[in-house]
Amino acid sequence: MRRSGPAGSAGDRHWRGGARFALSCALLFCVLSLLVDWDAGSLTPLRALLWATLSSAVGTVLLPHRVTAGPGWLAVHTPWRRHMVRTDALAAVRQYEGPSSHLVLRDVYGHRLQLDPRILTANPLLWHELDTGVQRSLERGTLRQGAEVLKRLGHDIDEETAQAVLRASGLS
Repeated sequence: MRRSGPAGSAGDRHWRGGARFALSCALLFCVLSLLVDWDAGSLTPLRALLWATLSSAVGTVLLPHRVTAGPGWLAVHTPWRRHMVRTDALAAVRQYEGPSSHLVLRDVYGHRLQLDPRILTANPLLWHELDTGVQRSLERGTLRQGAEVLKRLGHDIDEETAQAVLRASGLS
């Protein structure tokens, strides 16, 4: 398996599929809009450029954030920038519920990032790196808010993993 991050880092194993889906949707949008405009007889080079620009915007919006982790750090790469926190120096963790549930992690250096907790559930290596860093934060006394949020998330991840193992073995 090829790694794209630094040695010893873990990444979202489903990111490539999400990126492929985003690019496919953008390409399909571009082709269909060009075909409809061509069929209407109104396709010009300027309009083709407009459709290509709109298609690239669709691809950018649909492109999932790339999450990577390593010893003591967690990073979320968006199309425009990279957000990184030190997991071994976390200060606060909050979970926001609702239609777009997300975790907000903040470290003692003032860095923060937002993360969909389903990414951690689907990627045990990412969860392991985060959990290891959280344990170091707790040992050092820097994590003052949100330890219970991560404990609950860890319990949910362990429960889901156990259910997946039972299903795969045919015992459930």
